[in-house]
Amino acid sequence: MTSSSSFNAAERRGSVSLALLFALRMAGLFMLMPVLATYGDHLAGYSPLWIGIAIGSYGFTQAMMQVPMGMLSDRIGRKPVIIAGLALFALGSVIAAMSNSLYGVALGRALQGLGAIASAVMALAADLSREEQRAKVMAVIGVSIGLSFAVSLVLGPVLSAYVGLSGIFWLTALLAILGMGVVKWGVPDVTTHAPKSEVTASRGKMRELLKEPQLLRLDWGVFCLHLAVSALFISFPLRLLEADVAAASHWKVYLPTVLISFVLMIPLLIMAAKRRQQRGFFLFSIGLMLLSQLGLLFSPSLWGLALVLVLFFVGFNYMEASMPALLSMLSPPGYKGSALGIYSTTQFAGAFVGGGLGGWVSQYWGADSVPLLCIGLFVIWGLVAWGMKSPSGVKSYTLSLDNAQPEAEVLANLRKLPGVLEAIIISQERTAYLKVNSQVFDLQQAQALVK
Repeated sequence: MTSSSSFNAAERRGSVSLALLFALRMAGLFMLMPVLATYGDHLAGYSPLWIGIAIGSYGFTQAMMQVPMGMLSDRIGRKPVIIAGLALFALGSVIAAMSNSLYGVALGRALQGLGAIASAVMALAADLSREEQRAKVMAVIGVSIGLSFAVSLVLGPVLSAYVGLSGIFWLTALLAILGMGVVKWGVPDVTTHAPKSEVTASRGKMRELLKEPQLLRLDWGVFCLHLAVSALFISFPLRLLEADVAAASHWKVYLPTVLISFVLMIPLLIMAAKRRQQRGFFLFSIGLMLLSQLGLLFSPSLWGLALVLVLFFVGFNYMEASMPALLSMLSPPGYKGSALGIYSTTQFAGAFVGGGLGGWVSQYWGADSVPLLCIGLFVIWGLVAWGMKSPSGVKSYTLSLDNAQPEAEVLANLRKLPGVLEAIIISQERTAYLKVNSQVFDLQQAQALVK
């Protein structure tokens, strides 16, 4: 027998293989960000504007296809959609690798984004895990994305010195093909399906969620976050060149700053959870990123640029780790899949706008104007986030109805349990969705009512 508090064999294999899949796919994307502005100068059409478009075009098609690809995976299966998405991603990488102009690179990047598999992968992760283990599986995948980001910022400049920009794209295509192998032979076959409302967006529900102020604050936040990071990598590599750091040596700046930022970010996460002050640490992280952009205005030395990067990535990494958890806490019961659909769409839309707008500002107003853009953005974000609430002790649970009791009776009994804040039952899924105060809620009592 497997304890409900630990992974079973399928969950262990599924979490590791899907984490590896995400790491392989994201590595190619992240390796490109710190090198496109410095190694793309030999391409026809080179300009800050087209560098921004090439960086952001991936986000545009990702934003368009994220929800449709998730819905398609409900119809034809998760694995076929993921493999098809990886094939599109590999094809886009090949087109970009063979291009002699930034226009072709932007086209290849847009094609990469058409292979939007994030929602299908997360749905597959949910299918492969029990409700009580689902958050842990998602956390393993989240950690792999963070590590992939850190490693890729270092590997990008190192590898580009030897294989050039086209070599990075060829490597990205290879990683996508390796990802197909992971899906085919590494990921377990699905025998059960998580409730649709837990993992899949519904257009009708998405319209309702657009009226939820707390969720809209998070959607605006992730839009700003990815707009800023896309804009940052249009101008920051050039600032390193101005500080007499050769492009091949940029990793010597990225490696220590990313490692230090991860070390400093962890205590913030622990303190926010322990003190139940998510709102305060959320605003503090926005402040750190705002401070980093203010620092860029003063043309800092190399040490100053390193400090700027540390401040930015402490805030960035904290937000990347905490916002999905906050979204899960704040989502109304039964609406998590739709809330994630909106969140993912705005995330990639931010990357697209950040690339295009950052490139436009850099070309017509100078690279030094990009920090001003980000400063204005962070000020607005801080004002919007000021009214957010800390969902202290709030958790969500999904319970399958296994007995023949009338649903109205089960729902009434669930709502009477201590700690239950909200509860709904979706008849088509025979599933109960609960939002509870974890300090007083007894999960075993709820399970006894539905089984």
